[in-house]
Amino acid sequence: MTQLSVNVNKIAVLRNSRGGTDPDVLQAARACLDAGAHGITVHPRPDRRHIHAEDVLALSALTTARGVEFNIEGNPFAPPREGYPGLLPLCAQTRPAQTTLVPDGDGQLTSDHGFDFGRDAERLRPLIAELKAYGCRVSLFVDAGNPDIAQAAAIGADRIELYTGPYAEAHAAGDAGAMLALFADAARRAQAAGLGVNAGHDLSQDNLRAFLAAVPDVLEVSIGHALISEALYAGLDATVKGYLAQLAS
Repeated sequence: MTQLSVNVNKIAVLRNSRGGTDPDVLQAARACLDAGAHGITVHPRPDRRHIHAEDVLALSALTTARGVEFNIEGNPFAPPREGYPGLLPLCAQTRPAQTTLVPDGDGQLTSDHGFDFGRDAERLRPLIAELKAYGCRVSLFVDAGNPDIAQAAAIGADRIELYTGPYAEAHAAGDAGAMLALFADAARRAQAAGLGVNAGHDLSQDNLRAFLAAVPDVLEVSIGHALISEALYAGLDATVKGYLAQLAS
């Protein structure tokens, strides 16, 4: 069964819009895990627009106590600044089960592209080795059309996470066939290189089933924006269980 990791960034966005502690990111994560989610994902950014370093520490303790996966996403090249110690120091402190490296900049509203291995591979290699020394499984965010997906294995990564935004757009437009073929080919190329395959970005209950039916052996999906948006209407418990039902079918 494909694992579901719930990204709780959007809970922090709502909290930060007013300051204080409500809604409580930790309580939301507990609700997701109580409903059966297999893990929790966060993507702390240097500008602290949503998840803060303090949240990372608290969620690390929660996921460790529950015996579930904690996945920290982020840009390994972003320097530390006040309130943000940097991705690798956070991972050194919390030792998450998985670290997903993403090449996003401060100005990006959300992650919208994967690594260019021709440019980034040798910079990534020592960082991947350091993370693995902390006991982290390392996944790299990639575009399905990247011809060099196998390079992720060559520099030490364990998995890739396919950036699924283009698939979600094609699905919404009613013409996802070509995108599904592209993503299925990317997954097979990664698996042939010995990489596990994760997926995430704009996946929803509307488009998830078709994606998993077409793309072989996806190990994990990380879903935040759509899941939290749907939960505003149906509640976290029912929404998480809705996703789990799709993953089990």
